Amino acid sequence: MTDQLNISSGQYSDKGRKSINQDFHGLYIPDDHLLTSKGIAIVLADGISSSDVSHIASESSVSGFLSDYFCTSETWSVKQSAQRVLTATNSWLYAQSQQSPHRFNKDRGYVCTCSAMVIKSRTAYIFHVGDSRIYRVNGNTLEQLTNDHRLWVSEDKSYLSRAMGIKQQLDIDYQDLAVEEDDTFFFATDGVYEFVSDTFIINAINDHTGRLDEAAKLIVNEAFKQGSDDNLTAQIVHINTLPAHDTSELYQQITELPFAPSLDARMTFDGYKIIRAIHQSSRSHVYLAVDVDNGEQVVLKTPSIDLRNDTTYLERFTMEEWIARRINNAHVLKPCAQTRKRHYLYIALEFIDGQTLTQWMVDNPKPDLETVRGIIEQIAKGLRAFHRLEMLHQDLRPENIMIDSTGTVKIIDFGSTRVAGIMEIASSNQQNNILGTAQYTAPEYFLGERGTTRSDLFSLGVITYQMLTGNLPYGVEVARCKTKAAQNKLHYKTVLDDEHEIPVWFDDVLKKAVHPNPYKRYGELSEFIFDLRQPNKVFLNKTRPPLMERNPVLFWKSTSLILAAIVLYLLSQ
Repeated sequence: MTDQLNISSGQYSDKGRKSINQDFHGLYIPDDHLLTSKGIAIVLADGISSSDVSHIASESSVSGFLSDYFCTSETWSVKQSAQRVLTATNSWLYAQSQQSPHRFNKDRGYVCTCSAMVIKSRTAYIFHVGDSRIYRVNGNTLEQLTNDHRLWVSEDKSYLSRAMGIKQQLDIDYQDLAVEEDDTFFFATDGVYEFVSDTFIINAINDHTGRLDEAAKLIVNEAFKQGSDDNLTAQIVHINTLPAHDTSELYQQITELPFAPSLDARMTFDGYKIIRAIHQSSRSHVYLAVDVDNGEQVVLKTPSIDLRNDTTYLERFTMEEWIARRINNAHVLKPCAQTRKRHYLYIALEFIDGQTLTQWMVDNPKPDLETVRGIIEQIAKGLRAFHRLEMLHQDLRPENIMIDSTGTVKIIDFGSTRVAGIMEIASSNQQNNILGTAQYTAPEYFLGERGTTRSDLFSLGVITYQMLTGNLPYGVEVARCKTKAAQNKLHYKTVLDDEHEIPVWFDDVLKKAVHPNPYKRYGELSEFIFDLRQPNKVFLNKTRPPLMERNPVLFWKSTSLILAAIVLYLLSQ
């Protein structure tokens, strides 16, 4: 690829006047694949002087971040991945301190500062705790991007208020900022920045643009000359090139494959024998086929040739397989292993011998409540697999759900799925498009808002409602409501009627799940699924019948007692 992230870097570290160097630093540039999905990581850690083991803390923080960050899921956002790694490292450092003889003295434990940056696509993500610093060279000035977590007790005495390993809980400063080509970032420990002027740092970097290691060494040596009595570490990162705004790096190579020809029954195509067409539309063609090598039935999905110039469509098409390969769940369609070189653009998926939920509802117009619960619970299990990987399905509807001959339910279409890690490198128009089906799309999408897991929950609630009634809770009005005021006027139609034996509290569960306001829905899928089986006390109290119906004898006794008291009161006047 010609347009990709490329940097130059330089670093230098010295123990200075200390007996050992407790600083640790590192930088990792992965290969093309991870470079696109995870970016480049730069880390700097500074151990505290009062501890004999803080060098272990700083080394663990840096090496752990550089190795573990790139092992996190490619579907996760940078923020999710980095914070998970740093939190895990902090827990380990804190546990080590608690098991040491100095567990009651934080100044002697496994403690260090940590400043990390991940540069992914055209954005820099900063994670910081402690008093090491990250600067951006901004013309003739240094712009400090991090805040020092240091509490000053007096003019000459201070201590770290936040650091790795001090507490069981880690509070990390986080920010993200857009970067441009020729941006330069400078990382330094306090042993450097407290003794070297901004002017010296800037001049050293500008005078050694092609030799940043020399610039870092020059800056460290200057700090030593100026009397620094601490360890000294400096890192410099210069951005040479960035990926183009409109380039989808993950799929560029795949979408260079030619489109598949028109496929017919008994035709052999790329190692598959076509049996018949399953579904054809203006957007894609789906075929049942047999793998010639192993005899397994598979489903082949090819893109519409009419959309061959629609880059956004092609990216979503290829992403469907990318997503499927990263989800391992019994209720999510799985892709077939690619054992041969692919010569055309298509997707090979497992064949499900069954029917869509749409057809199932036609065949079962009045299902019992327990059957509905069983199907919805299976869909929710598949949906949770998406959410755990920071994915939103965004197009959950009966047509995208299959029920096989054993009764197992599977989510089968991921063409509209939003992946947090991919959205960080996607163009803004890709992020804002409404991709779902209007009748099942959450109202917030029509306001231009970004979806959340509650948006997928809305779709699941609509499906539950439709399975019981054959209708939609708001009809087709949701797609017409483009303002919050209009959405507040949406009227929920109850599922309670004379034809269905549905508990009153169950209707309240559905009403909450499909509420137009996402913040008034369930916060988690598990809460919704639990309430489908267990009457929520809030709903029970709301729908509790009056005392006269629950206990007529007690009602009339109470009424008689009240009347008697009134009569006695009147007689006594």
